[in-house]
Amino acid sequence: MDIGDVLMDRGLLSLPELETLRAQASGKRVDQLAVEQGMLTEEQALRALGDELGMRFVELNDFPIDRELLAKFPTTAIFRHSLLPLRRNNGRVEIATADPFDLEALDELSSLSGFRLEPVLTRRDDLVRLIKEHLGVGGDTINELVAQRGDDVDADYLAEVARADSELAQQAQAASVIRLVNELLLEALAQQASDVHVEPADKGLMIRYRVDGLLRVQPVPQEIHQFYKAIITRLKIMARLNIAEKRLPQDGRIELRVAGREIDVRMSIIPMLHGEGVVLRILDKGRMVFNLANVGMPDMIKIPFYELINMPHGIVLVTGPTGSGKSTTLYSALNEIKDPTLKIITIEDPVEYQMAGINQIQVHTKIGMTFAAGLRSILRHDPDVILIGEIRDYETAESAIQASLTGHLVFSTLHTNDAASAFTRLIDMGVEPYLCASTVEGVLAQRLVRRLCPKCKVPYRPGDEDVPNDFLRPLPETLFKPAGCRDCRETGYSGRVGIFEMMRTDDAIRQLCIERASSTQIRHVALKHGLITLRQCGYDLVLKGTTSVEEVARITKGDLG
Repeated sequence: MDIGDVLMDRGLLSLPELETLRAQASGKRVDQLAVEQGMLTEEQALRALGDELGMRFVELNDFPIDRELLAKFPTTAIFRHSLLPLRRNNGRVEIATADPFDLEALDELSSLSGFRLEPVLTRRDDLVRLIKEHLGVGGDTINELVAQRGDDVDADYLAEVARADSELAQQAQAASVIRLVNELLLEALAQQASDVHVEPADKGLMIRYRVDGLLRVQPVPQEIHQFYKAIITRLKIMARLNIAEKRLPQDGRIELRVAGREIDVRMSIIPMLHGEGVVLRILDKGRMVFNLANVGMPDMIKIPFYELINMPHGIVLVTGPTGSGKSTTLYSALNEIKDPTLKIITIEDPVEYQMAGINQIQVHTKIGMTFAAGLRSILRHDPDVILIGEIRDYETAESAIQASLTGHLVFSTLHTNDAASAFTRLIDMGVEPYLCASTVEGVLAQRLVRRLCPKCKVPYRPGDEDVPNDFLRPLPETLFKPAGCRDCRETGYSGRVGIFEMMRTDDAIRQLCIERASSTQIRHVALKHGLITLRQCGYDLVLKGTTSVEEVARITKGDLG
């Protein structure tokens, strides 16, 4: 059969498009090229070819997988050929494939399993995802390791490799461990995870990915626990850490290049009850664009924030918990005001992203290079704008205030729940209230809420029982809620967006600060003067259909006005 003619006869390709594809074809099929270039979808191509070849197209999301049947097939062949047994049907086994022409793979799997196979067609991404969900990431590599190692060995794997007499066996086994660790990292990148948690337990190993702010258990083969020490040792080697030290916490950094993208991985290891626990923070430099327009501030926040970051001197604080996007906002602000006429210096722990035109300093507490010590040196370096990664103690806060009083614009972060708490936090550190009142020009509190998946969000008419008491009244005609689809991995959400609370320091707030008023009193005055809270900012996104009521309520539980 001529694949191009089949697609053209069904109206999926025009003659000029087909001729162009045939001219480009060099080892690839016409249907594959057409899908790559966006001329048709993978589903359209598979349905057309399936009709011609007598193969059904199936939606895997609607298909219950027979786990007992799956256990009777060799894992390595399933991973290698991307084939997934679905169910028994009239003496045959229906097997999902994304390539109707890969008959050799079907013959091999039939021979290895002893089953007669009936192929059905499905999208490749769905197929690969379900294989990983049911057999675990790195399932084929784990099988290789088990086969190489044998079931009767119960020692530290890499130590065993180092003592091996056979150099070939040593290289092969080390390569398998490397591949397994790479597969775990690549899967985290594919899911756009911000963190990978490797957690030892009494009877097994749990791997969790943090995606859009929430941890998600990642299926892995049960046998992976046998290679836990090898995985940890491999990660230590990659981060240039001491592989012999297993009693003390260690921090390291791994630099990777994946498909032309620079990936920075921060690694933290802490000894736990059942072994060393690892958390990998993934910073995908290729995906980061530091631009205030991309941060997602509404105009009611953006306009006063622009005024703040263009002031000649003073302190601008951004507050929020870990992982709420504070660094991204500050980097974007620096990028906005960056100019050859300004000297901008940052001191960070660690330097997360390198930025052209900005002088960045890395904190090294072990040798005495703290925030406060670095800041004192920075002031002798003739800066105009200073970014302090975080104000953690009185010494750093005092240095920041001195920098502000001597005519510098200072950006920094604080860990507080809302904007009003920033003043009381500085005073609690030991800063004199009058200094705090005269130098802090404004505080931006922020959080990240998950975006509703645009492909599956569902409109509904809200009732009083569907929304909190502080939600807008009268209720709008339509709101949106999550549903779940293939693109968002059935979560109903895809990506995150910021919500903000901007507090400018006016005369009333300065006076309250001098009087050592509580954060509650400062907040009440700010509300009277028009403060828009995190929760109100989130509700604006709900009305626009960007996120859901439940998501805003989850993130802003303590932010009721």
